[in-house]
Amino acid sequence: MKTICIYFQVHQPLRLKKYRFFNMGKDHNYLDDYTNRTIMQKVARDCYLPMNALLLELIKLYGKKFKVAFSISGIAIEQFRMYAPEVLDSFQKLAHSGNVEFLAETYSHSLASLTDRDEFIAQVKQHSKTIEAEFGVKPKAFRNTELIYSDEIGQTVASMGFRTMLTEGAKHILGWKSPNYVYANAIDQKLHLLLRNFKLSDDIAFRFSDHSWNEWPLTADKYVSWLNNPDVPGEIINLFMDYETFGEHQKAESGVFDFMRHFVKKALESGLHFATPSEASKKFQPVGVLYSPYPISWADEERDVTAWLGNDLQNEAFSKLYAMKDKIHTINHPDYNHVWDFMQESDHFYYMATKWFSDGDVHSYFNPYDSPYEAFINYMNVLSDFEIEVEKKYQEVIKEKKTRSVRTSTK
Repeated sequence: MKTICIYFQVHQPLRLKKYRFFNMGKDHNYLDDYTNRTIMQKVARDCYLPMNALLLELIKLYGKKFKVAFSISGIAIEQFRMYAPEVLDSFQKLAHSGNVEFLAETYSHSLASLTDRDEFIAQVKQHSKTIEAEFGVKPKAFRNTELIYSDEIGQTVASMGFRTMLTEGAKHILGWKSPNYVYANAIDQKLHLLLRNFKLSDDIAFRFSDHSWNEWPLTADKYVSWLNNPDVPGEIINLFMDYETFGEHQKAESGVFDFMRHFVKKALESGLHFATPSEASKKFQPVGVLYSPYPISWADEERDVTAWLGNDLQNEAFSKLYAMKDKIHTINHPDYNHVWDFMQESDHFYYMATKWFSDGDVHSYFNPYDSPYEAFINYMNVLSDFEIEVEKKYQEVIKEKKTRSVRTSTK
């Protein structure tokens, strides 16, 4: 019988306020605190709290037979602390159950893996420390921002000691092969790869409440029959999706919570097994090597990184941001580090996307801007002001270091 691996992504960005050119040099508070609080509390009420309660109920009901995994960004955890501490408490209860695996990722839900290996590693370490502090477990498996993966990124992840990584079962990478097996990284084959079955994942994440879908309504019995279909090859079915699928993207009135409750029951009754990513990685040996010379992701039809770095606006903002890295690390001040963290969120670049195909509705979800150009201008205004402040602080730090060096040499 097949094994099911369920993984949920949990992330909400810290959104920037409307920041005009005339704010520069005067206003260094860049965040829209009201919007961030309002959205976090709404999603907590509609998704995080009821879904966490449901998962805890299922764990108590089925014991070790039912398991799931989460990747929670450091930025999301910051907002739990500020705006919804009860959500953090509910995730900690899930952690204490022993049936939930918490994965490592970039602290800022960033695109650092695409540009700076050292920054990428530093953010993963920062995130792992946060997860261990909040949930008492050190992450063993890794999931990059938006499931971004390449052979080289996988090699870097393996060098950090991870033996399991999640990514997308992209057709242009898999070819004729099935995503329902474990694969190995092409450079370091000690790294096992779990590939998202995007068809079965998106049946829940995107199509569940779509009345025009020819399979609507999706029942637990129907879904389990698809998983158990003997004509579908494989050993493991990886169902990876945004956690906000439950109660936010798919509203409670759609029946998505009841579906989840009945799905777990029917799956176990049919003989299907549940496993965390680390358990699945140990249970199944790779059937082959996955070659991915260029980055893939789970976004849009192309399953590449053009949702974030696909136009001149995005690339200009991205380049200007990471050009500041050395000065930020030289300054090493909590206030500057905090801004550096939230300015790296992939969401800022996602809002600048000019590609609006079948996934355009996803790009617009919780998007505070009316156009990609507005997103770009607002981001660059903030970044320009931050750059000026960084330069001032950097010169202060350099001057102070020189003064200390002179004092030391004259002693």
